[in-house]
Amino acid sequence: MTKEKTRKQKQLVSLKEGWFDGGSIIFAVFLVVIVSAVSNFKQSRQFQALADESSDIRVEVVRDGRRQGLSIFDVVVGEIVCLKTGDQIPADGLFLNGHSLKVDESSMTGESDHVEVDEKSPFLLSGTKVTDGYGFMLVTSVGMSTAWGEMMSSISHELNEETPLQARLNKLTSCIGKIGLTVAVLVLAVMLIRYFTGNTRDETGNREFLGRKTKVDDVMNSVINIIAAAVTIIVVAIPEGLPLAVTLTLAFSMKRMMKEHAMVRKLSACETMGSATTICTDKTGTLTLNQMKVTEFWIGKEAMTGNASSSGLAHNLYELLQDAVGLNTIGNVYKSNSESTPEITGSPTEKAILSWAVLDLGMNVDEPKQCCKVINVEAFNSEKKRSGVLVKRIREKTVHIQWKGAAEMILAMCSHYYVKSGTIRVLDGEARKQIEIVIKDMAAKSLRCIAFAHTKVAEADGQVQEKLEETGLTLLGLVGLKDPCRPGVRAAVECCRNAGVNVKMVTGDNVHTARAIAIECGILNPDVGLNNDDAVIEGVKFRSLSAEERVAKIESIRVMARSSPLDKLLMVQSLKQKGHVVAVTGDGTNDAPALKAADIGLSMGIQGTEVAKESSDIVIMDDNFTSVVTVLRWGRCVYNNIQKFLQFQLTVNVAALVINFVAAVSSGKVPLTAVQLLWVNLIMDTLGALALATEQPTNDLMSKPPVGRSEPLITKLMWRNLIPQAIYQVTILLTLQFKGRSIFGVNESVKDTMIFNTFVFCQIFNEFNARKLEKKNIFKGIHKNKLFLAIIGITIVLQLIMVEFLKKFADTERLNWGQWAACIGIAAMSWPIGFLFKCIPVSGTQLLFKQRAS
Repeated sequence: MTKEKTRKQKQLVSLKEGWFDGGSIIFAVFLVVIVSAVSNFKQSRQFQALADESSDIRVEVVRDGRRQGLSIFDVVVGEIVCLKTGDQIPADGLFLNGHSLKVDESSMTGESDHVEVDEKSPFLLSGTKVTDGYGFMLVTSVGMSTAWGEMMSSISHELNEETPLQARLNKLTSCIGKIGLTVAVLVLAVMLIRYFTGNTRDETGNREFLGRKTKVDDVMNSVINIIAAAVTIIVVAIPEGLPLAVTLTLAFSMKRMMKEHAMVRKLSACETMGSATTICTDKTGTLTLNQMKVTEFWIGKEAMTGNASSSGLAHNLYELLQDAVGLNTIGNVYKSNSESTPEITGSPTEKAILSWAVLDLGMNVDEPKQCCKVINVEAFNSEKKRSGVLVKRIREKTVHIQWKGAAEMILAMCSHYYVKSGTIRVLDGEARKQIEIVIKDMAAKSLRCIAFAHTKVAEADGQVQEKLEETGLTLLGLVGLKDPCRPGVRAAVECCRNAGVNVKMVTGDNVHTARAIAIECGILNPDVGLNNDDAVIEGVKFRSLSAEERVAKIESIRVMARSSPLDKLLMVQSLKQKGHVVAVTGDGTNDAPALKAADIGLSMGIQGTEVAKESSDIVIMDDNFTSVVTVLRWGRCVYNNIQKFLQFQLTVNVAALVINFVAAVSSGKVPLTAVQLLWVNLIMDTLGALALATEQPTNDLMSKPPVGRSEPLITKLMWRNLIPQAIYQVTILLTLQFKGRSIFGVNESVKDTMIFNTFVFCQIFNEFNARKLEKKNIFKGIHKNKLFLAIIGITIVLQLIMVEFLKKFADTERLNWGQWAACIGIAAMSWPIGFLFKCIPVSGTQLLFKQRAS
């Protein structure tokens, strides 16, 4: 009777409290899912905000009688839009006027040929891109009313794509999951065999299975408990927090990079940048401030000082220079009244020349446009490095041709030159040599040298000539434009060199200017002469080499001058063939092939064309090389943070898996319940990922070699840190499992609580170890990461609540002060163990760095 009564009492208790286990698991699963869902939702919102930012294109329109920039979203019907090479057409419209305007309509028609737009074919479509020339467009429809319509949204890159690192981590997760599943199946088989062969005992020491005497309910309960233990092992074995950690790391780094003037358009670029071994950078605007100013002015062989009138510049020469500046430009000068400072628009070079002409020479650059009719225009492009205009003066029968461009190229087209008095002289060998010396001297001062040339041709039988003459010109003058180096560029280049990353400058300037700027920026050694083709080379010479010769020489080349977009592309291809991970900066339409071919394309946000931005992975918002180095630092930080979390999580997974497996096989019971392991998963996957994924980049990252793309995710360094911690945790917790009751003089439930508490605190202390993969001082810079400290504090408080107040939910018992101190003391040993094992050197690290640095 007594036994029957006891059994009924147990049944009543189990009816009242039996739902706790199931309810706790459901709540724990619900909590993990909610936290992960909220986190993913926030990151997706952030990605979307960045996508919207990348689709916000700036356009130039005519409003209030002057040109001004505004967002593509603010363009309205009836607007007059200014178009130039590299622009994306913001709306549907009609061509008003312009010259040599060609449009790439492949995004609409699929045809790769560029379409010429003029009065006969005036239609312009939204989303297409200007590849040559310039013009003005009248907007006829905007937004969803355009032919582009709903397809417009597809222009912006999808920022939620799976990156290569995420794909590798997913494979790793799958592999570990399979191991966990195998172990779980093994544990299930062993525990079932032990149970049905009568080798397991209940709390009172009696055998649990007595054959036919055992009730079906008891058998079912025991089998369900065994299955639950096996499922728990699967739960703890699968590192489902890895994808979340990658998402958090990428989202956090993208947000911080945006604050530091870098907008990520393609997620994979974040991690690829950490592997970059070479950066091919532009000069103008990236290494320099892009704030050009005319500092020298030469007429023939004579330098001009002061303004035009005091220098005695002849009237006819003054007028020709006014025509050269006012007609051969796509810039614009707007002056609201006689006293106001004029507003000047255009490229930095155009603005500098217009500003010099208006403010220094007192020219009215709009006057030539009123008395001349433009017949033909050859727009400036990166290959020819010049622009020309053919005009006919009203009531005259002569046609004037004006050329402007790179000084040595314009000089080669000239046979005569003007002197200050306005007379023309023959450009003989001696005079040409002297002017070439003037150009070289200006270039040696890191000035960009621009030349103006002119000729006139009489009409033949009333037929207006439309071809621009390229020979027999008369040199009008030379101007030298100074574009100072950006502050901090030299330090940034040195930082790249220390990080094992080579910096190569690719510029359209002549070899003398290129060398001067490269020395000023620290890219080139001052001892390197111009005749040293190993370090300084011109684009024309580089492209004339065979593919094998280019690959052989590419390592030693530091500066490429007078380069065309094709030369830049050839350099990228040669570097990639050599095994380099290449980052390229570009701002022009013709840089698009190189930006696409590079591993990481970086376009310029201020001077960059929409075509360049569309072809790039990251947009540098301030056009500053220092921001390129910032992107490099963040790229390394992303990879480093993911490795930290990977090491941290695998330590937990290995320890929990071994502990549960050994305990289950030896005693038939697991010390860590499903709810407890779900709680460990929560703090490990979500809170742990948040803590380690938000570590900011340190200068230490830039003293290491680039991370190879083929290098394993789990390095020797990580194994050195991971294995001792896992062994220590397994040893201590198994000791507590088998000897804990006798050591501390406690019952079974208190012992299990101490195991759970010690296990959690081991992870908390190990989280500090994971902050530094190599450094022994794991606390360095910890005060800067307030989020890390907050998460550690939250985890400790939640663990305290779990143990002390949620007995039924977490299946725990309250611990006294001594037991708490024991748990924390045992876990704290993770720090000295981590310190000691970091003293063990890992072979191969220094050798690898030296090989790459060389």
